Formats: sequence, structure tokens, C-alpha cells
Amino acid sequence: MSDIEAKSPVRAAGAKALAAYLHDEIASGRMRDGIKLPAERQLSEQFGASRGSVRRVLQGLKELGLITQTVGSGTFVLPGAARALPAPELVIDEISETQTSPAELMEARLLIEPLMPKLIARNATSSDFARMMECIDRSEAAQTVEEFEHWDGELHRTFAMATHNSFFLKVLELTNRVREQGEWGRLKRHSLTPERRKEYEAQHRAIVEALRDRDAEQAGQVLIGHLRQIQHNLFGI
Repeated sequence: MSDIEAKSPVRAAGAKALAAYLHDEIASGRMRDGIKLPAERQLSEQFGASRGSVRRVLQGLKELGLITQTVGSGTFVLPGAARALPAPELVIDEISETQTSPAELMEARLLIEPLMPKLIARNATSSDFARMMECIDRSEAAQTVEEFEHWDGELHRTFAMATHNSFFLKVLELTNRVREQGEWGRLKRHSLTPERRKEYEAQHRAIVEALRDRDAEQAGQVLIGHLRQIQHNLFGI
């Protein structure tokens, strides 16, 4: 089994076809260095793959250093990608789609994420706080629910990175995989009113302000309230 197979197994036939197509296009040079890939929606429609599966295929290529992704700009082939392909052909048998439901995700987040503020308050650097503020600014400037959700997820991922503990980063990476699934997105679109979005944004800023003051207790309390409000807004509990 190749490195690509191990990192990005794909279930759906459409995702298999997409993975093979991208590999062949890069290997042949038709997708040359710096070229922009089609949008996720276009790839999803063209190959009959879910948006989540498209993202997983792209994430696999990104982890191998073949492409780069920039929110608002798109996905591009990195220089030397054709030479860096680890195998002459891309064969991905199945994608390990996580089966965690949004409700299960929220239960787990309420148990795990409140553990992070103590480590963040102790270990976070100025660059960690700068990244948090960038995520907040970009989420507040987002024009779509999808863009807001991306930067919301990036903020919580940045919290995990700021612990400087690899366990929490792995957990938040799994969290964001669930958030990419269609069911989470559907629930968020239906629940995210302008008023609730403003509340989330205010809570984000309050969490970061407490963390910058190295006040782990206050940050933890605001974070728990934030997660409980999301849970209530999504599921009414």
C-alpha cells in the first residue's frame, strides 16, 4: 500500500475517480506547477462525490505536499508536485469517513475542550494569540456561513495548537473532519441566525481576551458557556 493509500483511503467510487484524475493530471503535467484546481463544488458535481469526500482527497494531497489551499483564493498545485508523487499511480480504496454524529461531537467537545485553557494560559506564545485574532477577524468578516464556519473551526484548532500538546491538536483535527460533513453544515445553516452569530463572535473575543490575560478559569467558563449555547442552538437541549 502506498503512502497515499494509507493516508487517504476512499470509499465512494466518485472519490476514487477524483483521486485518480488529480493524480494523473499532476503526474502528466497537465496540472502544472501553480495551476488552480477547480472549486470543490465543481469537483463534487463532476465526480459524483460528496463535498466531504472531495475535501478528504484534497487533504490527502495537501499532506503529501502536492497542493496548497488558501481560503478565498482556492487550491493550487505546488512547485515540483509531479516529481514528488510517491507512486506512479494513485489507487485509493476507501475513505475513512468518520461516523460521529453532530450530537456526539458536541458531547465530546464539552468534555475535552474545557481542558485546554490551563495549558494555553501556561504555554501560548505571542504568535499563537496573533493567529487567534486573525481567525476572529476573518470569521467576523465572513460573507457566508461556510466561510464563518471555516474560521470558527480554525479558531478552535488554534486553541489546540496553543496548548503545545499534540494530543489536543489531533482531537481538534478529528473535530473539524466531523464539521466538514453535510449534516453538521445543514444544522449550522439552519441554526446560525445573525443574532446568534454575533453572540458567538462576542464569546470568541471574550475567550481570547481571558487567555491573553492568562486567566484560565475565566477562559474556561466562557468556553463552556459558548459550547453549551452551540449545543442548545443546534439541538434544543
